[in-house]
Amino acid sequence: MKPLASLSLAAALSAAASITQAIELNQDFGLYLDAGAYSDYRTRGISQTQNDPAVQGSATLSHASGLYAGVWSSNVDFGLGSDTRQEIDYFAGYNWQISDDISLDTAYYKYAYPRQGDLNYSEVYSKLSAYGFQIGGYYSDDLGGNQSMLYSFVGYSHVLPAEIGMDLRYGLVDYKDPLFIDSQGDTRDSYHEWQVKLSKELLGLNWSASYIDTDLSDSECLNYMGFDDVCSATLVLGVNKTF
Repeated sequence: MKPLASLSLAAALSAAASITQAIELNQDFGLYLDAGAYSDYRTRGISQTQNDPAVQGSATLSHASGLYAGVWSSNVDFGLGSDTRQEIDYFAGYNWQISDDISLDTAYYKYAYPRQGDLNYSEVYSKLSAYGFQIGGYYSDDLGGNQSMLYSFVGYSHVLPAEIGMDLRYGLVDYKDPLFIDSQGDTRDSYHEWQVKLSKELLGLNWSASYIDTDLSDSECLNYMGFDDVCSATLVLGVNKTF
């Protein structure tokens, strides 16, 4: 069983689909670069840095056909004697732009943790976007100990007045076997997480504020992650630049 690895994930649901500008290499290929700093690295509601700041970056090569591949990285800190201090995600996928308002994105992700290879794992992903709404999921069956996990989510994106971006997400993390134990000894195999994100481009940078929370209790968080304060509500502030 690899409880820490099962939570680590690239922050972007689809690097290629979410970036609107690129360095044009030729008529068919574009290179997307992104670098950012955040007050915390949360994925699926749980901190990967023990509530400390994170510096993240990505590079994505995209083809006019919709195919893309890239790499994303962030610092991590799982504590409890963990040797790794970095997460590196490799991904490849296809973004099918069905119309101006409808797209289907599918990808394969490989998550690597230098100096602690037992945390490595992979996922397949798919997301349907239509008129600002999204529905999708990630699935992994190589978490160790015959454990598997499905993360499903719904979301909505909209541009508010003053060109403020709003992104909403509600997700369910569901494991095959129970992993979460509360203070009474009761167990469950899933939890919910949600996020409300506002963003604004200013001075050539993208500034964001995200409210993130889960329905895990402090005792469930402690028994699962080793800390009782990495699953509760928080406000994550960030700034990033896309090239």
